[in-house]
Amino acid sequence: MKKSFSLKEKFLLLLCLSLVVLSGCVTNGNPAPKDFLKDSKADIFVLDDIVYSNVENIDWVKELDYTIGEKIAVITKQTNKAKGFENGTSNKLPVGTIIYETDTPIEIAIVDGKEIPYLKMLEG
Repeated sequence: MKKSFSLKEKFLLLLCLSLVVLSGCVTNGNPAPKDFLKDSKADIFVLDDIVYSNVENIDWVKELDYTIGEKIAVITKQTNKAKGFENGTSNKLPVGTIIYETDTPIEIAIVDGKEIPYLKMLEG
């Protein structure tokens, strides 16, 4: 005996299948500290739950003309472990380092008088 589905059952089935398909298309969001800390050369910090990475060796950044603005953060913790890597944490910058905004997409950390550019690592 063949069972026919009601309109409500067909709709629910279609909805469930759609959710399964769409969930496969969802990204995991922005990169996390653990994604960078696998590389011993990584130089990152976290601000507002976003990872910033050192970009001082990127050609277009070297050519960038920027003006340093207001202080936006201070490094409060240093660690190489992804667990507990939270806002204000860096794996290389010393505790107490001040982070400044600029009039460009980069932020600047100043360490021993040296300006080090960092860029937000966002999923594209």
